[in-house]
Amino acid sequence: MDVVSEGKSAERLTARKQRATKARIAAAAAQAVADHGLAGATVEQIAAAAEVGRATFFRYFSAKEDAVADGMTTRWLDVITAAIAAQPPELAADEAVLAAFGTLGDGFGAISDQVRELATLTRSSPVFSAWTLQIYLRYETAIADLLAGRFADPVPDDPRPRLLGAVAMASVRIALDDWLVHGGSLPGRVRAALVSIRLV
Repeated sequence: MDVVSEGKSAERLTARKQRATKARIAAAAAQAVADHGLAGATVEQIAAAAEVGRATFFRYFSAKEDAVADGMTTRWLDVITAAIAAQPPELAADEAVLAAFGTLGDGFGAISDQVRELATLTRSSPVFSAWTLQIYLRYETAIADLLAGRFADPVPDDPRPRLLGAVAMASVRIALDDWLVHGGSLPGRVRAALVSIRLV
């Protein structure tokens, strides 16, 4: 292996390690909130759980809230994509979305306080609001990738998977806004939003 190839290989290894470290810190932050609540979780707890120092924590995240939001988002994205992937292959794309989101309500009561706390946090400043929009784009893209194969008549550059992902996440966002103001059942509001725009 020549010097250039060795250098590129080392750079890729370093990048992988950095991504792994960041993901470990974010996951530890999400777990700390689950265990102690947002106010009770500390940078020291998160860093210790992730097996990094305080200085390393701040190389990856500017504040506790950043790490928490990243960790919770990754966790929920994993849950949503797993729910969609688990739907029977004979379901059409829109049917798979509705069925998947229907299962996500199971056990919601146990985490509703965490969801409310994080949702309030992400609406608390323009910076967090802009960050949240980027996260929704990640969700939309992940959902679209899972749905693409469920269309019987795909066309080149088919916009339908991405549109369906965007519609699903817009429904979640609107339902979440209404839930924060008016209460009720968030899973019920998400389902009602999906059905009201004739997703199915």
